[in-house]
Amino acid sequence: MKFIHAADIHLDSPLTGLENYEGAPVELIRGASRKALSNLVELALEEGVDFVVIAGDLYDGDWRDVSTGMYFNRQMLRLKDQQIKIFVIKGNHDAASNISSNLPLPDNVIEFSSRVAQTYYLDELKTAVHGQSFKTRAVTDNLANGYPAADKSYFNIGLMHTSLSGREGHEVYAPCAEDDLYARGYDYWALGHVHKREIVCAGDPCWIVYPGNIQGRFIREVGDKGCTLVEVINNEVVSVEHYSLDVMRWVECQIEVSGLNTPGEVLNRVTDEVINQTMGIDMPAAVRVLLRGECDASYELLAYAQKWSDNIRAAVMNSRPDIWVEKVKFNIHPPAHREYDSLVFQTIAELVEQYNSSPEALGELFKDVLQEIANLPGGELGEELKSNPQKCREILQDTEALLIGILSGGAADED
Repeated sequence: MKFIHAADIHLDSPLTGLENYEGAPVELIRGASRKALSNLVELALEEGVDFVVIAGDLYDGDWRDVSTGMYFNRQMLRLKDQQIKIFVIKGNHDAASNISSNLPLPDNVIEFSSRVAQTYYLDELKTAVHGQSFKTRAVTDNLANGYPAADKSYFNIGLMHTSLSGREGHEVYAPCAEDDLYARGYDYWALGHVHKREIVCAGDPCWIVYPGNIQGRFIREVGDKGCTLVEVINNEVVSVEHYSLDVMRWVECQIEVSGLNTPGEVLNRVTDEVINQTMGIDMPAAVRVLLRGECDASYELLAYAQKWSDNIRAAVMNSRPDIWVEKVKFNIHPPAHREYDSLVFQTIAELVEQYNSSPEALGELFKDVLQEIANLPGGELGEELKSNPQKCREILQDTEALLIGILSGGAADED
């Protein structure tokens, strides 16, 4: 027996704010979740699986129009032609209370109730699939305790959308401990909600797997995305393999630029490193570039950050047109000790050093600024900085580099 375990498809997930980025491959990303779902169906057909389980968040929320549901139905009808069933639970994004539009589902799609845990038997495969959908977006009860005990004469699969005891970056929904899952006596727990692939338990006493989502949607969802193909022989799991389904990949490139003297040197290093770090990716990629280190080039880079971000974006695209630089972040600073020719530059450096060496002076300098930040909508940053002198020092160092970069005329070609 073979089955596919997928989760967190987020079909037609909106691209919040992405249109604001110059050159963003908006159409590619907008259609990526549909193409990834199509790839899932292709894999199921190629592998001749017996069924597919989808562990929640098939949809991202209420549909903008009925085409979202129609697309899903068309894909499921391709599986129906080969007598492949699909078992689906609803998660926090597509909970019963979140979706106002509903279409009749093809009869090979089985959707679990949100009221109680249910069990569907596949007698010809001696397999029992247990599951429960979310009734509302925020389910804080331990759903695992309501799942039935395993039927010992069958291979038992538990389908659940849960954070378990908590996973970084994900809301705590349907919380439960691994022991709660072990207690059901199932052979395989097909989980959803966490977008990073994770094998929580590898067969002893059972399999507990997060397959991750099938397509990254933004920079926090980096890397290879897809589903898990499971093979079972004589009621024993013999293979649990990841298969890629994504059509565009998100990548974070951290690049060390310490010791580089000019922005041109930084530009060359960044271009080379981005190409090297994406060499194994055979599809379009969206890259965030994180520059870090101590270098003389930081003066001009920080003073004219937008110009150099655009230059980096263009240089990377010229080398590899299918890579889009989503953002450049400058976690860089000038050398800690530097002799300045100009009295003005020396004075700026001395003032920065004076404030950095005195907590009282640093606090006085930032007091009025932080109060203004705190008064703004979403001004939590001001409160955070009040208790974080190290962050204030970093801001002061960036300000030093910005001032010296502008006053030095390092970017003389700027109008």
